Amino acid sequence: MDTLWKKLQRWWRETISAPTIHEIQDVYKAVPHQQDWLVSRHRFLWQRLHLWLWLVLGCLLTFTFRDVYDLFFPLEELDLFPQVWKTQGLAINVAMLFSLLVCFALHKTKFGHRHPGILFLGSSWSLSLASQLFATIKGFALPDTPGWSLLFLSQATFMPVRWNLHLVCQMGILAYYFGVNTVLGLKTPIPENPEIYNVTFILYIFWFCAICDFGVYLYDRLQSSEFYAHKELESANNKLRLAEAKYRSIFENAIEGIFQSSPDGRYITANPALARIYGYTYPEEVTANFTDIEHQLYVDPKRRREFIRLIEQDGFVSEFESQIYRQDGSIVWIVEKAYAVRDEQGNLLYYEGLIEDITQRKQAQEALRIFFHAVSHDLRNPVLGTVMVLRNLLAHQDDKSLIPVSRLILERMVQSSDRQLNLINSLLEAHISEVKGVVLQCQIVELQTVVRAAIADLEPMLADNQATLTNLVTADLPLVNADPTQLWRVFSNLIVNAIKHNPPGLHLTINATHQGDKIYCTVSDNGVGISQQQSEQLFNLYFRGGNLRNSVGLGLGLYLCKHIITAHGGEIGIESESETGATFWLTLPIVNSQWSLVNSH
Repeated sequence: MDTLWKKLQRWWRETISAPTIHEIQDVYKAVPHQQDWLVSRHRFLWQRLHLWLWLVLGCLLTFTFRDVYDLFFPLEELDLFPQVWKTQGLAINVAMLFSLLVCFALHKTKFGHRHPGILFLGSSWSLSLASQLFATIKGFALPDTPGWSLLFLSQATFMPVRWNLHLVCQMGILAYYFGVNTVLGLKTPIPENPEIYNVTFILYIFWFCAICDFGVYLYDRLQSSEFYAHKELESANNKLRLAEAKYRSIFENAIEGIFQSSPDGRYITANPALARIYGYTYPEEVTANFTDIEHQLYVDPKRRREFIRLIEQDGFVSEFESQIYRQDGSIVWIVEKAYAVRDEQGNLLYYEGLIEDITQRKQAQEALRIFFHAVSHDLRNPVLGTVMVLRNLLAHQDDKSLIPVSRLILERMVQSSDRQLNLINSLLEAHISEVKGVVLQCQIVELQTVVRAAIADLEPMLADNQATLTNLVTADLPLVNADPTQLWRVFSNLIVNAIKHNPPGLHLTINATHQGDKIYCTVSDNGVGISQQQSEQLFNLYFRGGNLRNSVGLGLGLYLCKHIITAHGGEIGIESESETGATFWLTLPIVNSQWSLVNSH
């Protein structure tokens, strides 16, 4: 007994009790994905059935109120019916109200959610067949034309889906009316037309049902078409959103700057990469701050005009290189690829394109140029010294005699050749490191040794130019951790440039003193001197003066000297005025203060 009771309780919970929201979702998820329209129609029928039940409830209540009213205040239109029929009709209405309430209760249950079609048929037949059963019991056939019309029309209006369900409902009612009444031989209570097979009645019912069913069929097809059209539109929108997200991701995460700029010099759109190139944090800052690209962005405003001219001429620009100002005032190189976007009439709308930061590439190209110039410039000095020694030997001997060469001269020639080889290796290392700076091979050295080596290599040049040199660098200076070959380059360049850019008879002095944690070195001469304006450009790449002998511009050599000293952690500069000679100075950290720099190299 307990087991049966538990089974009834479980059946009640699973079938009759109201489902939870998750159970409702599971009902619709159980339908295959390809039958989405069936799910939608199923849900629509369930929702509209609830609305239709309320309509029927209102209709029944009005007729029930009529019957109650007729009991106390008889209506003339109902005088033809016996009093017992009126009382029984009221009871039938009450029974239909009860069945309607049952339908309301079932509508909220799991059964109602799963099977709204069965509930549709059950509620329709319970309402329409109640009066038919009453008539059959009383022994007559009841052609309930108004009731059926209201029923079929309200169903077609409120639940215009599943036309076959409407047809089954109608056929069930008509099958009872014609089938049961024919079997029992019952007649209608209408004296003029007692037969149930009335042609006019049959035609009316046929066409009324056909119109309702055909209307439901058309609406069902229309809803189905709209549903799948909506699905296709939704699918297209999803694809569009995915494509937009894809291209938005490309736009947001691109390494190159992507932009749209107006003809009047404003940025319309910019991606994060462009903001980073320009030194901003957010793209919105680029579009907000740039109102005049020509004068705000380009170092040379003419580049913007050239950019526009090329686009007007060719419709696009490619590999358009320019220098621009970043937000912090620093200058970088960029390359632009852009084209003009026009409307159907050919009117210019905006420029669209890519921008890439090529500063590192430019630095690499500059480093390559420096490499080749350094080879031609710095290797010339020791080679020139060797050539001068050989020419001097040849100048003092007959063509056919042997030329005696002292061991000292041979040693100097070997040393000079070694330095050339070391210099070539150093330049190759600098070239491989591209723009990382001068590569140092540091070791503990005495500054005096480096200076003496540079002077020894240049003695032939000093003699040939009638120049004298005083070396005041002493051996008691602190040791430095440095690259001896690179330091030799610095002192050699300073001496050679002084000789080349001053008249013969020049006197040079090299000195070095210990000042705190560094050594302060000077290379002084009593030559023509250098003006303040020229001193400011002296360490720039390729700066040169008017003529070679008296030119104060020193070209590539001093540019390289600055990079070498900076790589050692020191500084270099000049103190000079016109006609008073020049003093180049440089600093080198001593060993104890330079370990961190050494480790970095």
